[in-house]
Amino acid sequence: MPAAKEITLRQMRYFRAAAATGQFSMAATEEHVSQSAITNAVLALEQLLGVRLFDRLPHGVALTAEGNHLYQHVTRILESVDDALRQPRIRLDRMAGSVRIAATYTVLGYFLPGLLGRFRNHYPNVDLDLRDLHRADIEEGILGGDIELGIVLLSNVPDVARFSHRSLIRSRRQLWAAPGHPLLAGDAPSLRQVAEFPYILLTVDEGEASTLRYWRSKRLAPNVAFRTTSMEALRGLVAHGFGITVLSDMVFRPWSLEGKEIEARPLSAAIPDMEVGLLWRKDAELSPAAAALRDFLIYACGR
Repeated sequence: MPAAKEITLRQMRYFRAAAATGQFSMAATEEHVSQSAITNAVLALEQLLGVRLFDRLPHGVALTAEGNHLYQHVTRILESVDDALRQPRIRLDRMAGSVRIAATYTVLGYFLPGLLGRFRNHYPNVDLDLRDLHRADIEEGILGGDIELGIVLLSNVPDVARFSHRSLIRSRRQLWAAPGHPLLAGDAPSLRQVAEFPYILLTVDEGEASTLRYWRSKRLAPNVAFRTTSMEALRGLVAHGFGITVLSDMVFRPWSLEGKEIEARPLSAAIPDMEVGLLWRKDAELSPAAAALRDFLIYACGR
């Protein structure tokens, strides 16, 4: 068992960047270091732990089961370090109150829980009145004063200028396919090539509208074989070879519920990222608790 002191925070950062981007070259760009620095950090971790953390693929890397397990731990460690280095200007345990907050399905399932857990650690006396709503209902609630903060897919908001808003993250969309699929070999595929294969279309959280929007901008259409509101059903269908899809990295997982593998690849042509962000009412001052949550989310997503 390696001693904890043998693993450095720098190695953790470089490993996390490689896992998040799926490419050592892109991780090096994000960390402002050479690609060899990323490669050496990953190799050192693999040698120290005695496991393979990544599968090396023609167009990048994918986490192994052991790598995914380490990634979850490393992410929590680095988040804790970032939080500890943040020097609060007020006594956080004196902040009290409640925040009326609403989020959409994708945001609640794949983005918000960990952040709210960290916020609660900082502000233990702030109550979160959390609601699961459709994007249009969140907008209506904010404008009516019933909701203080909304966390939504900003890329789905038709008139974002009606609100005060702030982008939190942008998540690239990539091709998902079962290992061995023809589109995973060779150069990055185009949408026109994707259109030649059965497509699994996720409809939840306005997924169909947002997907067809960028397909139509290219004057193309996916060959839809199945529509589903279930992310896990989609993963299962893709993993078993019933079709392919294009979805964001934020919701990507390398396995289906049955443990069958899924791979992700960039597309050759740029398509819009999925953007997650905050909405609040323009003409209303946020309560101290709501302002604290807004500022925390902005800080936490600052990377």
